[in-house]
Amino acid sequence: MSTTPIARLLGIMARLRDPQGGCSWDLAQTPASIVPYTIEEAYEVADAVERGDPDDLRDELGDLLFQVVFQARIAEEAGSFGFDDVATAIADKMVRRHPHIFGAGRDLDPAGVKAQWEAIKAEENAAKGRPPQGTLAGVPQALPALTRAEKISRKAASVGFDWPDAKEVVAKVREETDEVAQALAEEGPEAVAEEIGDLLFSVANLARHAGVDPEEALRRANLKFQRRFAAMEDEVTRDGRSLPEAGLAAMEAAWAAVKRREG
Repeated sequence: MSTTPIARLLGIMARLRDPQGGCSWDLAQTPASIVPYTIEEAYEVADAVERGDPDDLRDELGDLLFQVVFQARIAEEAGSFGFDDVATAIADKMVRRHPHIFGAGRDLDPAGVKAQWEAIKAEENAAKGRPPQGTLAGVPQALPALTRAEKISRKAASVGFDWPDAKEVVAKVREETDEVAQALAEEGPEAVAEEIGDLLFSVANLARHAGVDPEEALRRANLKFQRRFAAMEDEVTRDGRSLPEAGLAAMEAAWAAVKRREG
């Protein structure tokens, strides 16, 4: 008897969570315990997209889908909801929040679509009896801090609380850098941490003004550093020396050579 791929996946998940013959690791998991895996899989999807690897992207999307199935299965066991409820809820939401497509058709540019989405979302919250939220409400606490900083500053900017242009944000970044230097010279660890936090928040604002996703920019910088470090390490250690044995001067010379080769 044939079955759909999603039905097969749901069946596998049920088998893994079967109290009588399931997997001990899967049975031990809770909604909270698998959240780190869900976040990790989302980043691996982003990495596959960045690398332009469709085969890997297919696999990573499957891993991410499995996390959804996992959470839904645990909820179903608790009598809360099941996978079909999740799929139905998001399908209904997409139809409801795209009336220009599924209702009275009218052309909207991306900004108009976003404004309509937020207006419908506010109506939904009001219908559920939820009080109006403040400007900065609704930014998930679980987001990576850099992404959350960008979203918080974007919401503040939406009501006019913002620098007029990127040049002024650059000046703010320089000001915060000076305050970090002052804290390092005169203050304790807590003050230094606070000033570095202010600096990072200002950099997130600068990225927003420049039209750059700060999380993606930092991810690319990480990858670039890893690539260059690996090339430097290969060059320095090819004669059998370890990096500590070679010393900082040799590492810096090799690093500069790697940068020159990359152009």
